[in-house]
Amino acid sequence: MSTSTTSRTWRTRAAATAAASLLAVTAVAMPAAAAAPRHPDAVQADSSWSPYATQGGYPYGRGYYGSELPGSTTATTTAGLDVTTATAEQSAGLVLVSSILGYEQGEAAGSGIVVDSDTIVTNHHVVEGATSVEVTVATTGETYDATVVGTDSVRDIAVLQLDDAPALTPVTTDTDVAVGDAVTAVGDAGGDGSDLTAAAGTVTALRETIDVQDEQTGGSTELARLIEIDADIIGGDSGGALLDADGDVVGMNVAASSGTSDITGYVIPIARVLRIADRILAGDEGGSVVIGQGGMLGISTADTTSGPTVASVVTDSPAASLGLEAGDVITSVDGTTVSTAEELSDLIGSHDAGDRVTVTWTDASGASQSGTATLAEGAVQ
Repeated sequence: MSTSTTSRTWRTRAAATAAASLLAVTAVAMPAAAAAPRHPDAVQADSSWSPYATQGGYPYGRGYYGSELPGSTTATTTAGLDVTTATAEQSAGLVLVSSILGYEQGEAAGSGIVVDSDTIVTNHHVVEGATSVEVTVATTGETYDATVVGTDSVRDIAVLQLDDAPALTPVTTDTDVAVGDAVTAVGDAGGDGSDLTAAAGTVTALRETIDVQDEQTGGSTELARLIEIDADIIGGDSGGALLDADGDVVGMNVAASSGTSDITGYVIPIARVLRIADRILAGDEGGSVVIGQGGMLGISTADTTSGPTVASVVTDSPAASLGLEAGDVITSVDGTTVSTAEELSDLIGSHDAGDRVTVTWTDASGASQSGTATLAEGAVQ
């Protein structure tokens, strides 16, 4: 068994050299260009994050760490890959995950693993930025709404709980993995929401570390202690299962190389997935673990010389009920003065959905206005 750690840096966009990307598929509609708005309401724990990260003023989907096709409705295809339609046995205990990215006007598609009768694990990047999530059971085709119980952004793990679904049968797991083992990666390759696919391969290394870099934002995230495989996994396989020769789940698909015909896949060991899932289910928030979804006021803002200025208001949101309009300048929340969009992000992000906040703003006429609203549920951070 190999225990060496190799550090590699990959980029999420195809280039002349090999690259690696996370495996959710995202399609994002492009609205008219705006003045680089920030969306403080979606920030729950990290005030520097915004689902309205911009590329020339256009928001792109944050459910996928900067896909190779930001803003595109083109899905990844399985053409030319060594994949087959997954059998019923391979599909048992697996689901297809669809995330609605309400603020980006898009969707993200991935896969998930049933670990309890109503509990699913998937990758954080599959649900990041989601305002709602649906789960389709692979073996029955039945679709259910799901609640995001919590996420770990550093380890790229999320836990979902199904709403009003019949009891599902969880997968069986095995933590014994060795280099040379025959394995099969199963997931919604291509993210088209149809049949799951199966990609056969072998374990080529253990305890691998990669840096996945987002060329859109310049940021990167390190994924450590991964299982490396030589199976053809692609966008949509995120959150899917890696099966051993006995059909037991040994890991969760998370990333793969791109920019080359020889695909190298990366998988989170199932023991780590279950350990983080247990922590999330216990409500143990802290560090990179966030429980639930924070509160949302329902505005996007841009910094101006006057302060955090409303760029847009979400229809039927708490902000809309207050009468906030584009051009209004937020001056305080609960009596605390704000002078930047970042400060506004911090204040809104410190609240949970259901909290009541008092917002004070200056309208277009220069008059000071104030009102109290109950925060709605925000996007997954």
